[in-house]
Amino acid sequence: MQIELIEIRDHLSRFPPFDELPEEVLNDIARQVEIAYFKAGTDILAFNQEIHELHYVRSGAVDIFRRNGDLYNRLTEGGIFGHFGLLRHNRVRFPARAIEDTLLYYIPGVLFDQLCEQHETFADFVEAEGQSRLKAAVDNGRASELMKIKVRKLISRLPVTVSLNTSVQQAARVMTEQSVSSLVVVDPQIVWPDPQRVPVAEPQHAVMVGIMTDRDFRTRVLAEGLPLETPVADIMSPNPITVQGDDTVFEAMLCMLRNNIHHLPVVQRRRPIGLINLSDIIKYESQSSLYLVSSIYNKQSVEELQSLLPDVRATFVRMARDEASAHMIGSAMSGVGRSFTQRLLELAEDQLGPPPVPYSFMALGSMARDEQLVVTDQDNALVLDDSFDPALHDDYFLKLATFVSDGLAACGYTYCKGGIMATNPKWRQPLKVWRGYFRDWIKNPKPEALLNSCIFFDLDSVYGESALVEELQELLAEQASRSEAFLGALARNALNRTPPLGFFRTFVMEKDGEHKNVINLKRRGTAPLTDLIRAHALACGSRAQNSFERLDAIAATKLMPPEALERLRYALEFLSLVRIRHQALAIEESQEPDNDVEPENISSAERHALKDAFQVLSNAQKFLRFRYPHLPVTRPL
Repeated sequence: MQIELIEIRDHLSRFPPFDELPEEVLNDIARQVEIAYFKAGTDILAFNQEIHELHYVRSGAVDIFRRNGDLYNRLTEGGIFGHFGLLRHNRVRFPARAIEDTLLYYIPGVLFDQLCEQHETFADFVEAEGQSRLKAAVDNGRASELMKIKVRKLISRLPVTVSLNTSVQQAARVMTEQSVSSLVVVDPQIVWPDPQRVPVAEPQHAVMVGIMTDRDFRTRVLAEGLPLETPVADIMSPNPITVQGDDTVFEAMLCMLRNNIHHLPVVQRRRPIGLINLSDIIKYESQSSLYLVSSIYNKQSVEELQSLLPDVRATFVRMARDEASAHMIGSAMSGVGRSFTQRLLELAEDQLGPPPVPYSFMALGSMARDEQLVVTDQDNALVLDDSFDPALHDDYFLKLATFVSDGLAACGYTYCKGGIMATNPKWRQPLKVWRGYFRDWIKNPKPEALLNSCIFFDLDSVYGESALVEELQELLAEQASRSEAFLGALARNALNRTPPLGFFRTFVMEKDGEHKNVINLKRRGTAPLTDLIRAHALACGSRAQNSFERLDAIAATKLMPPEALERLRYALEFLSLVRIRHQALAIEESQEPDNDVEPENISSAERHALKDAFQVLSNAQKFLRFRYPHLPVTRPL
């Protein structure tokens, strides 16, 4: 078999639905494939034109549209399109356009029909894609796949390694010979004492000290004009972020989202066993939030970032339709929000110059918890180095905060009505002032003050010197668990909002305001749930921010019975999913998404499940009151 056909076959075998086909079938497909090239911005398929081939993305990126012009999906390496048309009288149903220079494989329609007839998994994949998958179940489909598959399953080969003293020219030769876009850099002087005890192949006995990518060659060697004899130790990224082989694909995706990285070393007991990249994850993450994040960092102005708002909403809708879990969607959308914030801070520094003192831009609330959705405002603050002098430095940081806050508003993250933003001088302070804030909240827990400051107990560094925020996280985790008065006040706040259940488990709905006969699922559901989970987690001394991870931390302390924690997890997931579906449907119908659900507009089964979830919340609030018996009785809202 010719080398070109082997390459086509091997590439197809890496992506669904071809990855489950026998080798002889893949060989036959490779023989019949035709290749086409499209420049960025070129239309590939038009609505209702005749189509006789399945289209497979070999490289590049393709946008798929609905007939009204709305973005339906974004495909990268390994994606397929045109199958809806082949299944429906050979007419294109979804137009397609190349958004990057793109190489496509064309698979003949006759062969496509044979594959559908002879291979059930292939047929199931291409036929099920077009069906609506907004179901009540939370553990089905691609969501469970992402959560269960281990990263080691994505590894197709051992990492290609070079030593610290290898020249950049020799490293480039190795990358070319091995057809890889990244190298693991090892120190040959450090070898594991007993490699036989670790089930990893022979070349991996040395310890990884860095990673080098093709981008490093462009930006650190060619752009800087370095000599070819430069050792890779001078241009590598030292101590790279890694994932364990037993971590899930979902955890790897979050790692890439949080850190804006496209190459991720996989280790086993600190030793490299493989490298995964962006396309490996996108294979399982069809909504392509990773691709969206990559686009964010390529934008050069607020206006260009603002143009991505339709893509953000399309990504959100796609995840909802693909039955991703609430945890996954919240984490992915928070990663998108972090990326907007980080890029705006980079643009601000480009405009204003380098910061006069170190700082950390701190996310609060849902972004810090990795629970952000599309209906959200911005909650942030600046933690400045203690060398900060307001007279000398505050003008810079006010301009930086204003640029970022206005930019976030332009990108769909509305201004905080309570003024909890870095533009507020109270929330733009040196670390020593922030320490004072947190100590005062914990030692003197006044109910009203805590009600307004509760959002600061979900905090995370988004950009800058993360150690500044980590110190506050440690202070909160250590001191909160020792203050019964603080925990009691936190519990009191967690009881302020009660679930909307009346006698005989009937819904108690909003009766005034702009909306009537609705339930605000955030105010009456997910918010009080996250409040009480936070109170228990801080009582346990946990540093976790995400509510699901906080439930894990609570479980480890035996504070609550396992079955009660499982019910809380179910309730949070279900209420979040109902919010997500409600918002996704509003976007699909060209309406502005919100949190107000009309029970009459959802199915009977979902109404019953909503009542069950609200009952779990009610019981959890009773437990919280039992744990802090001196709390006053709270009237239902």
